[in-house]
Amino acid sequence: MERFDGIAVLFDLDGTLVDTAPDLAGAMNAVLAGAGRPTLPVDEVRHLVGRGARALIERGFEATGAPVEEDATPALIAQFLDHYREHIADASALYPCAGETLDALIADGARLATCTNKPEGLARLLLHRLGVFEKFEAIVGGDSLPVRKPDPGPLKECVVRLGTKGGAVMVGDSTADSEAARAFGCPFVWAAFGYADAAPEVLAPDATARSFLQIPDTIREALGG
Repeated sequence: MERFDGIAVLFDLDGTLVDTAPDLAGAMNAVLAGAGRPTLPVDEVRHLVGRGARALIERGFEATGAPVEEDATPALIAQFLDHYREHIADASALYPCAGETLDALIADGARLATCTNKPEGLARLLLHRLGVFEKFEAIVGGDSLPVRKPDPGPLKECVVRLGTKGGAVMVGDSTADSEAARAFGCPFVWAAFGYADAAPEVLAPDATARSFLQIPDTIREALGG
């Protein structure tokens, strides 16, 4: 397969397109500090990301003491999102060679979408700030539908919004991505440079990219070409 005409390439955001851990850690640590908890280093936060703000806060509280109380969670999520929105691109950055690789995929006929558990508005804001928003024809976030990854619904919605009929592939770094791809029935390319939350044998990718530059070839591998 030399070209990707009609192929929908669905990218996860955190830990796949963008290293967002520094700013996510900043927001979570602001919430933890406000609750009298110790803060967490960025490297530890990287492996807590992937299931949305609620899960990140729950994991952060579990890592620093007693679990968060259920009735306190909505206010903590609001604090987290307010802080994160104000600092969304302070230290976050595209992975090396991401921009040119996305351009190469588009030039070869791929149709690109972002499929993330981050709220859609924040995903759009981040992609704008990093200068790659226009490369994606569809963006589906964690609040775009009643369900989120690992449910396959967001992947299906991306394909519907793209209007493609040539097949799809999910590029992501976590079990939420691999399980959603498996449930949707499309190949999964593992971005091994991201925030893996499980061993490779659990993720069970169809192909593995160890840098962004490898993504086009691994998509071809995953699609059997």
